[in-house]
Amino acid sequence: MSRMKRPLVICLLSILVRNGWAIEIPDSPESMRVLAASYEHGRDGVKQDYLQAFELYCRAALKGDTESAYNMGFMYFNGRGKPRDLGLAVRWFKQAADAGDAHAKNMLARYSDLTPAEDAACKPAEPELKLVADPNPTKGVVAEWVNQIAPVYGIDPDLVMAVIRAESGFNTSAVSNKNAQGLMQLIPETAARFGVADSWDPIQNIKGGTAYLHWLMRHFDGKVDLVLAAYNAGEGAVERYHGIPPYRETQNYVKQILAWYGKSLHPVPANLASPPATRQKT
Repeated sequence: MSRMKRPLVICLLSILVRNGWAIEIPDSPESMRVLAASYEHGRDGVKQDYLQAFELYCRAALKGDTESAYNMGFMYFNGRGKPRDLGLAVRWFKQAADAGDAHAKNMLARYSDLTPAEDAACKPAEPELKLVADPNPTKGVVAEWVNQIAPVYGIDPDLVMAVIRAESGFNTSAVSNKNAQGLMQLIPETAARFGVADSWDPIQNIKGGTAYLHWLMRHFDGKVDLVLAAYNAGEGAVERYHGIPPYRETQNYVKQILAWYGKSLHPVPANLASPPATRQKT
C-alpha cells in the first residue's frame, strides 16, 4: 500500500469506528493489517482491542502478508490477545522469515532451540463440500466424492480409494462380523470418535474414514504401512508390536493395499484440530 493511500484508509476506517458504524472487513491483506494495527495500538480513533487485532492479522497472514505474520508472532511473544506462547510465536516468525523478513529471521535465530507449534486459533477454513449422497453409488461416483473429501484432510485420494477397495469393494452396505459398516468399514466407536452420525451415509462414512487416516498419518509420521496396519488392527496393536502386528489378516491387508497404492511414504498432513481419544483395539 502506498504512503499516500495508507493515511486515507486509516482516516476512513477511524471515522467509521468512532461513529459506531459496522465495518466490512477489507479484502486486501494490506488493508487488514492497517486496521489490525489500529486495533492493536488503540490509535487513529480506534479503541484498543487485541482480539480484533489478532483476528485481522490472522486473516492477512493467511493471505500471505509477511508483516502480518511477523505481527502475529509478536502478539504471541508478548501475550497480546492470546496467552504468551513462544512456540506459536516462532511458528509465525518462521512464516515471515521464510518470506524474507529480516526482523523475523533475527527472532528465529534468538529462539533457534524452539520448535514451531501449530496454531489452532489461526488456520485456513475448511472448504465447504457440496455433495449429495447416493445410496447406490458407482465406483466413479465414489471417486468423485473422495477427490473432494481427501484433500480437505491432506490425504492422497488414491490411498483412500485403495482403502475403500480393500475394506468394502465399494459396497456401501458392507458390514463385518465386528459390525464395521459402510465403504470404509467404520466400527461404531471409530465413527463416534470422528463425528460420524450415520455410517450408512456414504459421504459421512468417507469423511470419517479419511479423518482417521489423517490422524494416523500424523501419528505414524506418514509411514503408509503402519497407517494401514493401524487402520486394520488399531494403533494400539501397532504400538504394542512396534510395527505391523503378526496377524495374518493385517499383514495381507497391508501388502495388498501397498501393491495397489505403490507408495511407502505419504506427506504428513497439517493438523486440523485437537486429536480425538485413542481408538480402542477392535
